[in-house]
Amino acid sequence: MWRLRQWDLVTDDLSFLRRQARTQRFTLGTPKNFLVGGDGDRVLFLRSRSATDPRNSLLCLDVRTGEESTVVDPAALVPGEEELPAEERARRERARETSGGVVGYAADDALSVVAFPLSGKLFTARLDGGEPRLLVDAAVVDPRPDPVGSHVAYVSDRRLRVVDLGTGADRVLTEDEGPDVTWGLAEFIAAEELSRTRGYWWSPDGQSLLVQRTDRSRVPTWTIADPANPGTPATTTAYPAAGTTNAVVSLSFIGLDGSRVDVERGDWEYLVSAHWSASGDPLVAVAPRDQRRIDVYALDPRDGSARLLHSETDQRWVEVVTGVPAWTTDGRLVHVAVRDDTYRLLIDGEPVTPRGLQVRSVLDVGAEVLFSGSEGDPTQIHVYRTSGGSVQRLSGVDGVHIGAGTAEVTVLSSWSLSHSGPAVSVLRDGEHVADIASFPMDPGLEPRPVWLTLGERKLRAALLLPTGREVGDGGESLPVLLDPYGGPHAQRVLQSRNAFLTPQWLADQGFAVLVADGRGTPGRGNAWEKEIHHSFADVTLADQVDALHAAAERYPGLLDLSRVAIRGWSYGGYLSALAVLRRPDVFHAAVAGAPVTDWSLYDTAYTERYLGHPDEVPDVYERNSLIADAPSLSRPLMIVHGLADDNVFVAHALRLSGELLAAGREHVFLPLVGATHMTPQAEEVAENLMLTQVRWLKRQLGVEAGG
Repeated sequence: MWRLRQWDLVTDDLSFLRRQARTQRFTLGTPKNFLVGGDGDRVLFLRSRSATDPRNSLLCLDVRTGEESTVVDPAALVPGEEELPAEERARRERARETSGGVVGYAADDALSVVAFPLSGKLFTARLDGGEPRLLVDAAVVDPRPDPVGSHVAYVSDRRLRVVDLGTGADRVLTEDEGPDVTWGLAEFIAAEELSRTRGYWWSPDGQSLLVQRTDRSRVPTWTIADPANPGTPATTTAYPAAGTTNAVVSLSFIGLDGSRVDVERGDWEYLVSAHWSASGDPLVAVAPRDQRRIDVYALDPRDGSARLLHSETDQRWVEVVTGVPAWTTDGRLVHVAVRDDTYRLLIDGEPVTPRGLQVRSVLDVGAEVLFSGSEGDPTQIHVYRTSGGSVQRLSGVDGVHIGAGTAEVTVLSSWSLSHSGPAVSVLRDGEHVADIASFPMDPGLEPRPVWLTLGERKLRAALLLPTGREVGDGGESLPVLLDPYGGPHAQRVLQSRNAFLTPQWLADQGFAVLVADGRGTPGRGNAWEKEIHHSFADVTLADQVDALHAAAERYPGLLDLSRVAIRGWSYGGYLSALAVLRRPDVFHAAVAGAPVTDWSLYDTAYTERYLGHPDEVPDVYERNSLIADAPSLSRPLMIVHGLADDNVFVAHALRLSGELLAAGREHVFLPLVGATHMTPQAEEVAENLMLTQVRWLKRQLGVEAGG
């Protein structure tokens, strides 16, 4: 069936933490970013040459023969270090992209010409042969061929440009309106919070584009300094904090003939998504600032008018589901809406998925629809297709499956507990026809999670013990380490071996590690997700406490409740600090990584979606902030934060640390020089950061160094 082989490097001299950092969490050597050709006989994808090579190559699989060929070798085109435009660095930060080489590409409908940026320059490659061609030697972001393969559009210096592939003529399509206005780029909120990374869309005939214009002149400007290098100028960024002004986003139709038609502007604040196919007028989904409604409009390219097709409302917020709205090839509207507490796929207003199958994302819409979802068990994600009015599950084995391509020709990346890395296969009409090789490095350890459903809310959790220890072995009780994320839009308890590599390593340091997903996490329906509305602190902390106590009750004598620690990053960092501040009776030490400590300092779309507008509900922000709790700290707390973080700014950690110091509360603050919101990638830093946390936690819990 599929080909999955562990990379055969000699790694005995490397610790697990070094291997994890060197392989970017064991993702190098695994294929990703799949694109299926119109006839389904070719699949494009990215993969690095080895499990330690950080540069992706672009490859092509011939589905008929199973043979792979290299389309683009980045090392041959740009030897040495890459130089990236600031916009590309920001795009990668939003996408949490840490690899190099070819990290993004786009192609025409026939899959004959591919465009990609490399070291900020625009290259094209043809699938029918020939060497890649340097098209634009300038700072380029997001190049995309038109559907018919005659032009390539791209963004440079805040403006949208287009190159004629026949003549090589390169011209600008939008005017320069100064440093605060960009054309063709997704703004910060779209990329960070709405899962939208694109800012322009080609018409089916390749003669015009729907283009986003972003004016950030009224967005507050925040500064990021480099204290370790005081001679380096500080950078500034437009950051829309909760309650402040968002960027103004508008749309225009821009023709290759120089024409411009502005789209009618409604009362919406956020452009959620856009879709333009040959099946009908271009579609956009938009939302007002409170996000309690998402409207779907069909746009008229001739005059820019907008025709309302559908509105979805919720008294708390409407969840964004990626991939919709869209037209089927025969012109039927596809969207996802909550019906019977289930995220259901609707075609022309009629549900086509059953109650209980929670649609996670829509992967492709053509004659049929390809989508992912969870049915009954939120720890598993499967890939499905519609087929003649029914629903067919394409993924077979238990685990977490990621789909790409179309309903007819599907690329399936399957992660499970039985192997590290993905097994990647190609299906035609649901039948296996080819494989794509995957060769991640062997992590050197095998997680053995004990799957649990805990408490009256049936919290999904996993318990990991030191290798060789079983839950029924008896012996001394173990100090406990909770390792949550705990917030919306993310899960930790998933049936994938890679999800538990770090928790298993932590367990092998002498802990019983408990990972629990509480209310607000996806996969369990609308009501479950909305429990956190206005109540981050109370709800998410209560679920971690309940999971801990239920696990201890399940296995008497195994978990030492007099020695309980908690660690986490981002929302998990917030939850960890919250735990020792408000429940010192339960938690005895915490490591809070990049925590949000004051929600008025976090961005508009995320924060206001869950907590409301700070001017309207200031008490909600006070209840969920950590700052006022600082004087009550009675347990050891370590705060870790990257000084270059442009998502959760280091101001969060500094304000909490300042209040703790003013109240005379001892704590540890560990600044990470040059680090963004992504955890450090340098091997020695990544290893020592984790070892520092573990040693510190052991000291606080009274655990012997060898324990």
